[in-house]
Amino acid sequence: MTLEELQTGQILLIDKPLGWSSFQAVNKIKWDIKKTYKLKKIKVGHAGTLDPLATGLLLICTGKFTKKIAALQGQEKEYTGSITLGATTPSYDMETEIDQTFEVDHISEELIQKATQNFIGEIHQFPPVFSALKKDGKRLYEFAREGKSVDIQPRTVWINSFEITKIEMPKVYFKVSCSKGTYIRSLAYDFGKFLNSGGYLSLLRRTKIGEFNVDNAIDPNTFNSLLES
Repeated sequence: MTLEELQTGQILLIDKPLGWSSFQAVNKIKWDIKKTYKLKKIKVGHAGTLDPLATGLLLICTGKFTKKIAALQGQEKEYTGSITLGATTPSYDMETEIDQTFEVDHISEELIQKATQNFIGEIHQFPPVFSALKKDGKRLYEFAREGKSVDIQPRTVWINSFEITKIEMPKVYFKVSCSKGTYIRSLAYDFGKFLNSGGYLSLLRRTKIGEFNVDNAIDPNTFNSLLES
């Protein structure tokens, strides 16, 4: 990959590792480019945040292709992962400790499969309080970590498909295709609540964004091997 190609514009398919923030992945790519070509600056940005506890497809745009970011963010996304039933956490995932536990004996495989139909199409969901959404110029997770309550408005999102791929109680494995702005953590929480229990997201991997597939993505640690020295 040449400097001219990167400056003209590239869409890089990155498989974000567990524990990395999207910001860290962008910085790694930018650092590799600047170091290899001895640049002071180059435009690099990502098209859709992935939480540190999630892995999978991150689209990183370089050069003039950073203008495509808004369009890329609006494309349909696909995720796989697991929901652990019988408990909730304040963050709706494993970032925080379990705060409540619930019964799961009444939950059958048939009930789980049927429940997915209530989350197909247009749905309303509340973003997690531990999210990067801003209110009054401040991130929601900042309020949450300070123990402050915030009035959060629901948002309308679209779920194209919600498939249960495996059940190993209390874990339920899924594949979801959804619109921009969907919080899979909120889906996990709402799914547990619908089953008269609790639920939190225990595993998440983004597999597709539009026509782009994580199968064609590379680890950010190997990106520099693609650059011309």
